[in-house]
Order: sequence, then C-alpha cells, then structure tokens
Amino acid sequence: MALIAGLKRVNPEEVGVSTAGILGFLDAVKQNKLDLHSFMLLRHGCVAAEGWWDPYKPDKSHMLFSLSKSFTSTAVGLAVDEKLLSVEDLVISFFDSYVTSDIRANMGDLKVKHLLSMSTGHAEDTMPYLHSDPDGDWVRAFLNRPITHEPGTFFLYNTGATYMLSAILQKITGETLLSYLTPRLLNPLGIEGATWEMCPRGINTGGFGLKLKTEDIAKFGELYLRNGSVDGKQIVPAAWVEEATAKQISNGDSPESDWAQGYGYQFWRCRHGAYRGDGAFGQFCVVMPEQDAVVAITSGLSNLQGVLNAVWDHLLPAMIGENDPAPKPTPNEHAELLDVLRNLELATVPTQPRQASAVSKDAKSSYEMADNRMGIESVRFEFDDFGFVMSVKGSRGEVRLPGRYDQWVHGESGWLSARGESAPVAVRGGWATDNVLVVTVSYTEAPLVLMLECTFNEGSIEVAVRQNVGFNAEKMKMDLRGNARPIEE
Repeated sequence: MALIAGLKRVNPEEVGVSTAGILGFLDAVKQNKLDLHSFMLLRHGCVAAEGWWDPYKPDKSHMLFSLSKSFTSTAVGLAVDEKLLSVEDLVISFFDSYVTSDIRANMGDLKVKHLLSMSTGHAEDTMPYLHSDPDGDWVRAFLNRPITHEPGTFFLYNTGATYMLSAILQKITGETLLSYLTPRLLNPLGIEGATWEMCPRGINTGGFGLKLKTEDIAKFGELYLRNGSVDGKQIVPAAWVEEATAKQISNGDSPESDWAQGYGYQFWRCRHGAYRGDGAFGQFCVVMPEQDAVVAITSGLSNLQGVLNAVWDHLLPAMIGENDPAPKPTPNEHAELLDVLRNLELATVPTQPRQASAVSKDAKSSYEMADNRMGIESVRFEFDDFGFVMSVKGSRGEVRLPGRYDQWVHGESGWLSARGESAPVAVRGGWATDNVLVVTVSYTEAPLVLMLECTFNEGSIEVAVRQNVGFNAEKMKMDLRGNARPIEE
C-alpha cells in the first residue's frame, strides 16, 4: 500500500466504512460535549472522513503536547538504524562532562531503552525540576534527580525522560531533533512547516512542543500502519515499528482503560489490538492494524478516555471486514455526512446578537480595572450592529480582540498566553442577557479556549475569565472589576 504526500479522499463505503457509523461518532462527540477540534479517519490508505470544528482549519498546525513523544521515539529508531546508538547504551555515557561520583552511583544502570519505555525508576516526573532549573540546564537537572526503583521495573510517565532522548540525539548528531527528522521523516511524508519548542540550552523539548497539521498526524499513523514504508521505500525500520509499538512494560491492569494496556517506546498500547501516540487535552494518533485504519484527532478537553470510547463504540464497528457484506448507505446518508462535516463548530455559550440595554448603540465604553495578577489596567469596548472590539491594555501592552455575533474573527493575541507571545486566535461573542456579553477567544493552534463573561453595570464592569483546559486551569480563573472612565479620543 503506497502512502503519498496528498492522501486520497473517498466515500466511506469505498473502503468498507459505514457512513452511519461516522455519523454516530460525530453525534456522540456532540452529545457527550467532547470539544474536538479536528478528526480524520483513514482506511486502506485513504481518507474516509475528515472534519474541523470552526474556527480550526485544515491548513493550520496544532500543539501536539505528548504526541510529540512518538516522533522522538521515531528519531531514536532512525539513529539506531544508522548505528549512532543502541537502546542498551547507558545514558551517562553521552554526558561525560556532567558525570560525578554521585551521578554515576544514581544513574549508572539507566539505559536508553529505559528512557523510551518510561521505566527510568524515578518516583515522580522529572519535568517540573527541569523547568525550574535556575541555569536552564535541563540535562544536569535530570541527572541529579534521584532514582528510587531499579530501571526497567517500574512504569512512571516521565516527560523529562523524553527530553533526554532529544538531548542524546543532539549530542550524537550535532543537530536538533527537528533538523534530524526533517529529511529522514517529515520530507518523505510531505510534512511542511513543523515547529518544535526548545529548552533554554537550544535542545528540542522532545516530550512536548511539536506542532503539526491534522493531516500530518494521519500520515505519521499511516506510516506506522505500513510498518515504516512509503511508496515501497523503507523510511523507518520495520523492526523499530514492531519494537516501539509492542508492550515493553506493564502500566496497569484495568480492562476498561486505554491507559492500562501496556506501554512501548513512547507509544501507548490500546484496547482492541490498537496502539497510539497521544497528548494532553486530546491529541491522538490511533493506529488500528486489525482494521487497517488510522484515526487522527486534535481537541481541547479533559475527558481523553471519552474520546477513545467514542472511537471504539462507533468508528470501530463502522469498519466492515473483507468477508462481510458491503455497507449500503441510505440515499441521503452521504449528503447528511457532508453537511454535518461542513457545519462543525466549536461549542460556545448560547447568546443572542442583540445590543445590550446597559450599553448604548455604537457606544464606546472604557473601564479602569482594579489591581489584578495579570496586570490588566483597562478594558475598552466598541460596539456596532454586527459585533464589537474588546481592547485590553496592561503590562504587556494593548491587545485588540475584534469579534462578531454571527461568525469567528481571526487575529493574533498574546493576552493570557503562557509567555505572552503572540498567537493566532479567533473571537466570537454575543449577549447572554441584556447586560452580559460573552466573548469566546479560541487559540486556534492550541487546545486553549478562553471564555470572558463581561457584566455591564451602571458605571462599572465585572469580567469573569475562565479557560477550558490547562495544567493549572483553576489557578487561571479570574474575576476582574473595573469602573467606567471618560473616553479619551
């Protein structure tokens, strides 16, 4: 089966997939309030269905979080094939200048395969210690963390371990992980525009930070489904695909959990004979060898098991075996599926496009905000019949958020982002009541969605800031208050 840069699109039944099953999956996503951003279903090397929830787009990249780990594993497999290293190599052998007697005593038995299989022996994830290292030396911070279990005997999800794989690759190749992968993996798959975050010392973060398009995720899964081959050319060694996706260590015994089916080399084993790469807040590359299928998903949610349950409950049974009768869609099912896919949209708070009684038509309202931890000094609104512009001024400068009542408006904003850097956003809003404007700000290349509930009172404003997901989502909740002030034209 050839994999080409531009994946072929077909009707679901052409590759033995029931259109009704796909519709069932999409309905389950909606009914269970699973905030998907995109999905693609591939079978027999072709795209049977794909969709993006507006304002997310097929030509835009998305943060992959820990799905990045599977790409790091692939780089290690390529380096092993080039005989640059072995999974049996000791980790400290790559960092002679760091090794002290204490580090040797602590890390002396740690091997590359232990980093790959999350069996380093640490009792806690090392990543927070890497992030907080005052010198930004993540390698030294990792090597100094105590190991409490014999390596290879204890599973613990450890993003710092994946960072060390990236550091090793950069050490032995003289180039970053992304640079190393580009000609060997990304270019053959037709993947362009990939970016990867770096640590303060210029090493790709490895365990997170990769941004790709949804179709790129699907191509990666298809490559693994084809045992590492593209157009008859072996891109990734088949032996590595088998080893990386096999169960290398046990990670639980719950038959109902897709996080307790075993772990490979930066790949999770799944129920139903499948395996996957996955990332925080619902970034998935699910490979289903028994069905000859791949499911790629991006999301912004906390219920990751719910997404996989929807795949198993609806997409899995929608795929017909070779000896089973071909699925027969009703005359209207294809049209219905196309219509549903065309009209997918991120769920927002129900609102109305009406002018608030507390804010006059064509008004400009400015408010001086009380002290707050985000350093927001003032908020200003401009309204017309079609929408609004919300301007936020503070210690990071001024950000304008134009939004409409009937559609998303795309722009850039660094407000409330982790580092304050500019990021693509889409804004939409409406009136929940006569004096409550709800503004939704979607970071369109990330899972983050901000909900700003602005309550206009006589001469004052209250702004409740909430976000959908985050490692510290509760801490990000804010209730801002401000008083009206004259507009300075």
